[in-house]
Amino acid sequence: MAGSTTTTLNDLLPQIIQEAQFVFSERSIMRGLVKNYTLAPGQGKHVNVPIYPLQTAAALTEGNEITNTAVSTDTAQLTVAPVAIRTLLTDLARTSASSDVVADLGKLFGESVARKMDSDLLALFSGTFTNAVGNASTTISAASIFQAVAKLKSQGVPTDGLACVLHPAIAYDLKANLTNTFANPASGDVQNEAMRMGYVGMLAGVPIYESSNIANNGTAGDYYGGLFHRDAFGVGMIGDIAIETQRRASFLGDDIICSASYGVGVLYEAYNVQLLNDSSIL
Repeated sequence: MAGSTTTTLNDLLPQIIQEAQFVFSERSIMRGLVKNYTLAPGQGKHVNVPIYPLQTAAALTEGNEITNTAVSTDTAQLTVAPVAIRTLLTDLARTSASSDVVADLGKLFGESVARKMDSDLLALFSGTFTNAVGNASTTISAASIFQAVAKLKSQGVPTDGLACVLHPAIAYDLKANLTNTFANPASGDVQNEAMRMGYVGMLAGVPIYESSNIANNGTAGDYYGGLFHRDAFGVGMIGDIAIETQRRASFLGDDIICSASYGVGVLYEAYNVQLLNDSSIL
């Protein structure tokens, strides 16, 4: 009688890959909001990103020589490291389950890798930044978002490419502020959208996202958020999400491993406005 073979496992493997990649794309919001770099095999594990500072031209008196400007770059480095999750899928579990256990594992593993990447990128919000709005004793408001946008635009940062990510408990206070007709009597469409649909959408020309993957800063109700240009942060990857299987005959099963190799980091800290606020509901 034929048992579990590599041929049988290979028939199942494409289902894992498709499900994992789909979930990875759906759940990892930060990857689409920051700069992405891909390393080909053999290119090492570091992504070095040169940063060119802003230059200023000066008026020139006709006939005079142009002053020489020395352009000096800085470098941001992203170090790639592996992230993985493994389970032993027994033959009995696979054959006796009423659902497609392989697809279920792909979904669980894809979500796990996606949350890890988001958590690593969102943890960068707690770093030291030149621009900051709010503090751990105040709740966020619509004015906080406008102030953060003003700080970036004062540096010449274009609105195109800006995004804001907040913890849901912080975003609640923003929605409450927007829907308060006494505090914001002329909020208009933004207010109506927040009341009807439960999300902010666009504010000050910036899309507002929520993520529960933002970790508490150590004090109850306090969370770091960020309003940033995509050039502020980066993620470097070698390949993409990967699935491997290995037969474990002594366990009558197979190891199923989902992994990704990536590194995250701050590219240009001046392009992020750190938002630290206390939640009124936690």
